[in-house]
Amino acid sequence: MPDGTDLLCSRPRGVLRGAVLTLVFTGVLATAAATGSLPRQEPAAKRAGAQPGAGQGPRDRAPVDSAALRRAAAAAMADGKSGKQAAEEFVSRSGDRWGAVYDKREYAEFEQALDGAYTGVGLSAGRSGGDRVRVTRVQAGGPAARAGLRAGDRLLSVDGRPVDGLSVSEVVALLRGDGVSGSSVALRVERGRAVWTQTLRRARLATDPVTVRRLDDGAVLIRVEAFTKGAGTRVRDAVRKAPAGAGVLLDLRGNAGGLVAEAATAASAFLDGGLVATYDVEGEERAVYAEGGGDTERPLVALVDGGTMSAAELLTGALQDRGRAVTVGSRTFGKGSVQMPSTLPDGSVAELTVGHYRTPAGHAVDGRGITPDLTAEERAEERARTVLSGLGGGS
Repeated sequence: MPDGTDLLCSRPRGVLRGAVLTLVFTGVLATAAATGSLPRQEPAAKRAGAQPGAGQGPRDRAPVDSAALRRAAAAAMADGKSGKQAAEEFVSRSGDRWGAVYDKREYAEFEQALDGAYTGVGLSAGRSGGDRVRVTRVQAGGPAARAGLRAGDRLLSVDGRPVDGLSVSEVVALLRGDGVSGSSVALRVERGRAVWTQTLRRARLATDPVTVRRLDDGAVLIRVEAFTKGAGTRVRDAVRKAPAGAGVLLDLRGNAGGLVAEAATAASAFLDGGLVATYDVEGEERAVYAEGGGDTERPLVALVDGGTMSAAELLTGALQDRGRAVTVGSRTFGKGSVQMPSTLPDGSVAELTVGHYRTPAGHAVDGRGITPDLTAEERAEERARTVLSGLGGGS
């Protein structure tokens, strides 16, 4: 199970926008919502190499009937029942693995998360040693950091509820609470032999999904944790500012996705236009293209793992299929479905799967993932740096 943060809470799923996260920050992002916002979209053209219908995986399902879903919610409301609950039951019965239903506030939070901001305490949690839950990362300047919490601390309970045995998403839900800035949450924490209760106040926090640093051999490491708004431009700017001849190690490990438009912009940093991916929406084939003018000569290695999802897989597939990057790491997650929102009579929003995307060579991603050119389960970054050096990307 990948780590999660208290950004948002939901079950895994993705979006037309890519796969927004709901547990941002370290990388799981049991994906969240998105309503569209794609780059230039056109019917998939044969000249672009798209193969409509090619490679559809065994997990592909017929799209959920959004009109039937709205009728079910309306009927429940007419009987004095919860329209949202009826919609959740409908989606559950449909077998839509990535479908989910949100009330107005939850969906508004997801939309805000696309801007790289959230309300929480600024920590990431993950499993360690069976059912135990530990802090895996603390955001600098956040409530958890100011209280002195550290990565490695064991989380015993949240507001009195034991967290051992809970899923990461459930722990995140407790951390996030009502999502109101200023509200308090009590954490029971263990560090070595010390056990104490720490009360924190949730705050509005901003995430920094892209970090850039020079490596000791002169190469540039660009780590993208999520494709929130502006992330693609940050990648493109980092590539343009990199010293001439310096290779780039693009770290997409633990990146659960984000906006497809941002992933396409990131692809534009390394491609001179052309196809990034094809996708279908209710049977209609479309395509996503990179902008022209990218750096097509600079040595590039993309580092991926099982936490690389959705929009991050879309970028990985484009760089791999078009021979632009050597991919290193382990097989990616396999989240290649497209979701779109449907507003219900009570104002809640259902995210429903409407199709699937494929790489430029026509390979399906959903349920399959992408196998890197060089498999490296351990010491993956070290191996990636060695490959980059071999491409002439280091000094």
